[in-house]
Amino acid sequence: MSAQHSNALHIQSSLQRGNFKLQLDLRLPGQGITAFFGASGSGKTSALRVIAGLEPHALGRIQVGDALWQDSSTGQFVPTHQRAVGYVFQEAGLFDHLSVEGNLRFGFDRTPPAQRQRSWAQVLQLLDLLGLGPLLQRWPRALSGGERQRVAIARAVAASPCLLLMDEPLAALDAPRKAEILPYLERASRELQLPVIYVSHALDEVARLADHMVYLKDGQVLADGQTASLLTRTDLPLAHGEGAGAVLACTIEAHDEADQLTLTRFSGGALTVPRQKSAPGTPLKVRVQARDVSLTLEQQAGTSILNILPATVLSITEDSQGQAMVVLQLGSERLLAKVTHRSARVLALAPGKAVWAQVKGVAVLG
Repeated sequence: MSAQHSNALHIQSSLQRGNFKLQLDLRLPGQGITAFFGASGSGKTSALRVIAGLEPHALGRIQVGDALWQDSSTGQFVPTHQRAVGYVFQEAGLFDHLSVEGNLRFGFDRTPPAQRQRSWAQVLQLLDLLGLGPLLQRWPRALSGGERQRVAIARAVAASPCLLLMDEPLAALDAPRKAEILPYLERASRELQLPVIYVSHALDEVARLADHMVYLKDGQVLADGQTASLLTRTDLPLAHGEGAGAVLACTIEAHDEADQLTLTRFSGGALTVPRQKSAPGTPLKVRVQARDVSLTLEQQAGTSILNILPATVLSITEDSQGQAMVVLQLGSERLLAKVTHRSARVLALAPGKAVWAQVKGVAVLG
């Protein structure tokens, strides 16, 4: 079940709260997941509240598709309840006196019939998309944390929003529940073709879910663009420290049943990963940490490392004490490699130099 939306978001807004000022000037995609990423206090939740109309003192202009929700120059301000926006919080906020079906009905019924983009039958199809079909008659108290959050998402979508806002929806879940819900979020984003703004301070979630990222610090936008590109920009903190890494867009090519491995391919070559369930031809995102990439000048033999790829050095910048961060070009993709100053000197690393990248570990994101 999918619906076409022309819901590109244009937000120009400023919000002053004491010494804190949020300043936004963004044009965001009309479908897929855009992550608002940054440390606590960077302005992520405030940005969501501005978009939802929960900050009436914010100044500026907000437009989603053809719908103009705010224009301070003319005094126009559409209140929250009249904006076609769904909002999912850290806590599911389900009505305990209503069953799962009752909660979905609440979301569906709050939208006037003339404004509904989905019929009740399509809402019920949404249950299958989110794996909720067998839970329709359950009460919220009988659901796991992950199930409750999936119901909260379904309830928000049942109200026919043109934009879905999600404020750290996995923050209250433990690791197994997070792992449970992430594939459903990916499926919902693909199938519904509904733009989602996803707030998180967890880089692994952002790397897996979001194709687009807005990086916030102290209320200001430090960077805005494709997630994979921002992760390898050494002028940003994202590409430094222990968590630095790159995301590669791969496609499954074949499976090796004997060794329980899967061969994937991307523009820079082939990567072998643990056996995946998906069929050949399926897109697959993988994340490679900078600390898991070593460099050599000649292709090595007699090694346990399966993934050795030809690459070109793009740049070398200072990282932590005694360490350098090397940006590598592989086809149209980029990798990061964290090496010591001594290694960079011994290898005579410089922009344009051909090297071999030995990838010791690959994390499959989905």
